[in-house]
Amino acid sequence: MVTSLELYLGFLALLGLERLVELLLSLHNARQARAAGAREAGQGHYPVMVAFHSAFLVSCAVEVVLVPRSFPGALGWTALGVAVAAQGLRYWAVASLGVRWNTRVLVWPGLPPVTSGPYRFLRHPNYLAVVLEMLAVPLVHGAWVTAVVFSFGNLLLLRVRIRSEEAALGPAWAEAFGSRPRLLPELHRGE
Repeated sequence: MVTSLELYLGFLALLGLERLVELLLSLHNARQARAAGAREAGQGHYPVMVAFHSAFLVSCAVEVVLVPRSFPGALGWTALGVAVAAQGLRYWAVASLGVRWNTRVLVWPGLPPVTSGPYRFLRHPNYLAVVLEMLAVPLVHGAWVTAVVFSFGNLLLLRVRIRSEEAALGPAWAEAFGSRPRLLPELHRGE
C-alpha cells in the first residue's frame, strides 16, 4: 500500500517536472523575445530566484522525510486544494501572456500591456500563484517550517522582483495597471 508520504513525494516530483517544462517554455519564449529586440532587467536577482525555487521543493521533501509526520487531514486537503488552484491561476496567467511569458524580466518593444485574463484583476497574478504555492505545497504534508521560511523568503524576493519588473515595464504599463492591486484582488460591494 502506498503511504501518504510516498504520495506527497510523488506530488513534489510532479511539481519538479512541471518546473522543468516551464523552464523549457521560458527558454523558447526568451529566444523569441530577444529576437524581437526585448530588453532584460533584473538579471542580478534571477540566479537567486532560481536557486530559491529549486531549494523550495527540496526543502518540502527533506522536512517530511527527516521529521516524519502523518498526513494532516483537513489542513492537508485544504492545502492541496489551494496548491491546485494556484497552478490553475499560474496557467491562466501564462496562457494570457502567451509568448511574452517568461521566468526572466524581458520587455518586448512596442507591445501594449496584456490586460486580459487574470490581468484584468491584478498586476501580478503569477506572483500570487507563487505566494499561494509557497504556503500551501509544504502544508499538504505538514512541512510547516518550510512553509514559514520559504513564504517569508519569497516575500523578500518578490519585493525585489516586482520593483524591478514594474520599473522595466515602463509608463504604458504603469498607466494600464496603476489602479489594479498587485497581488490581492479587491472585493467590491454592490451599491
